[in-house]
Amino acid sequence: MKNSILILALAAVSAISCGTEKGKEQIQQEPAMNETSNPALEYIDYHSYSKPQEAVVRHLNWEANIDFDQKTLSATATYTIDHMQGVDTIYLDVRNLTINKVNRDDSQEDLVVAIHKKEPFLGDQLAIPITASTKTISIEYLATAEGADALQFLDPIQTAGKKHPFLFTQSQAILARTWLPCQDSPGIRFTYEAEVTVPKELMALMSATNPTEKNENGVYHFKMEQPVPSYLFALAVGDLEYKSLGKNTGVYAEPSVIESAAYEFEDIQSMVDTASALYGPYQWGMYDVIVLPPSFPFGGMENPRLTFATPTIIAGDKSLTALIAHELAHSWSGNLVTNASWEDIWLNEGFTVYFENRIMEEIFGADFANMLALLSYQDLQDEIEWLNSENRSADTRLKVDLKGRNPDDGLTGIPYDKGFFLLKLIEETVGREEWDSFLKTYFNAFKFKVMTTESFLDYLDKELLSKNAEWETTIQPNKWIFEEGLPDNCPKITSTKFETVERELAKWTKGGKASAIQSSEWVTPQWLYFINLINGTLSQRQMSELDGVFGFTKSGNSEIKAAWFEKVIPNNYEGLGSSVEDFLIEVGRRKFLTPIYKALLKSEGGLPAAKTIYEKARPNYHTVSSESMDKLLGYK
Repeated sequence: MKNSILILALAAVSAISCGTEKGKEQIQQEPAMNETSNPALEYIDYHSYSKPQEAVVRHLNWEANIDFDQKTLSATATYTIDHMQGVDTIYLDVRNLTINKVNRDDSQEDLVVAIHKKEPFLGDQLAIPITASTKTISIEYLATAEGADALQFLDPIQTAGKKHPFLFTQSQAILARTWLPCQDSPGIRFTYEAEVTVPKELMALMSATNPTEKNENGVYHFKMEQPVPSYLFALAVGDLEYKSLGKNTGVYAEPSVIESAAYEFEDIQSMVDTASALYGPYQWGMYDVIVLPPSFPFGGMENPRLTFATPTIIAGDKSLTALIAHELAHSWSGNLVTNASWEDIWLNEGFTVYFENRIMEEIFGADFANMLALLSYQDLQDEIEWLNSENRSADTRLKVDLKGRNPDDGLTGIPYDKGFFLLKLIEETVGREEWDSFLKTYFNAFKFKVMTTESFLDYLDKELLSKNAEWETTIQPNKWIFEEGLPDNCPKITSTKFETVERELAKWTKGGKASAIQSSEWVTPQWLYFINLINGTLSQRQMSELDGVFGFTKSGNSEIKAAWFEKVIPNNYEGLGSSVEDFLIEVGRRKFLTPIYKALLKSEGGLPAAKTIYEKARPNYHTVSSESMDKLLGYK
């Protein structure tokens, strides 16, 4: 990349260590250095054209109007900025935005700005002239449904209620620039206030302070006092209701979904309290969840104060709420201490999977947590095998090289599951008490700051591993982070409940009846383990027998249904009917889409059958999902 962020704060660090008056002056002359970043870091973000070491945003005032008829967002973004002496330009990231007018506080005239065309998936560089006295810049612009990949406008038929339209955003990793001119890097934080106007029959919500009921005029005000990176700037608009679940927790959903969502998530307050007891106070005020329509491309998104969640986790028995624990855990790992660039994403996701597992252990017991860990291990093995088959073995490293690539390329299962097992190994090596103490100190020391892999390793060595010379030799963190594949010292986890599954499956495999399988007390992880262990080649009789007894094809649990589809589609199971097509048209969660479409490619119908379904389903998918499926299916 020709344009990249390079934050060099070595001079500031030197001044701090010297403690001289000259040093104090030097620190004061570094106003562009973001106060909420970690001043000891040196890193490159290949995915932003901003230059925060010269000029950086601090606070955003945002006024927006949502037009569902035209499917547009018209807005004015006013930033308070800091900049170095002598700097005459501040650079922002934009992609497919119509810039109508740009002003600054020290000029009465509309500014002439430059838009430098760059890489297609990175968008363009917006160059705004500033002077020594400039304190704010203001950008009036328009984002459209066709150009703003972060936005998904849904027609009423695509919602649960079928009466009103819906809008939601998904900005991670670098899609914030498609609906907000911004310095679109995870290492740059800003506070914000917003005023959003929507049709009066709808409610607007953001990753900020939120209303709990609709108002009469459709104008909503928001405030986020804690600094957040652009990928956590989020908006949802729809026919929504709110239900409180505890002292600082609640859920938003469409009216037809609100009661089932409230039941499914009634343990959220316990999760927040448990997480706070483990790793320090929850720093964001409220923790609410909004259940989005099924086209949402992820299981969840950890937007501060308002987790976005897929309806596919509403199973009726609270069996899939580990996803909520995951998004809650991001309130510490990711939102509080953030990866400096997307190459360090394992610092967000690996820590979060580990933290999620600890929360689930505290609430549901060690054996339940072990089952989740073993499923992660299965997923990790499958992911490594797939990446190797795609000649992407380099992407099995935790610190992944994303220069010149879309950061979504690094969002595989590796940072999640391999990262989790590294942290699990550290816990087992140093002891849980020592490890918990380290993590609590880590989150407090770097709250509202950014972290690189290299700086984390330095901190880990200084604050923990240096206490015992054998610990680093046992763990070998550099091997885990910078080398390919899964190291031999990966923790071995066992589960008595999974051993039961193995015994029952062995009986069936040897000719037993499916109806004789003792499964009445099985929970979702056991069913997933059972399906995963089934031999890849199944006869029509075997598939029909299992489906007839356990009802996998018509299961109300999306995880079980998707796992079943992945197993039986390549075997051309005749009992599926239209269920696969119906599922793929309704659900836009990428976690399900990728393996199911891959399974279709292995089926008798092959690519033509997959494309036939995809052409019907694609209009319902968010860009995050459709771009991945386009690539997988060679669709243009």
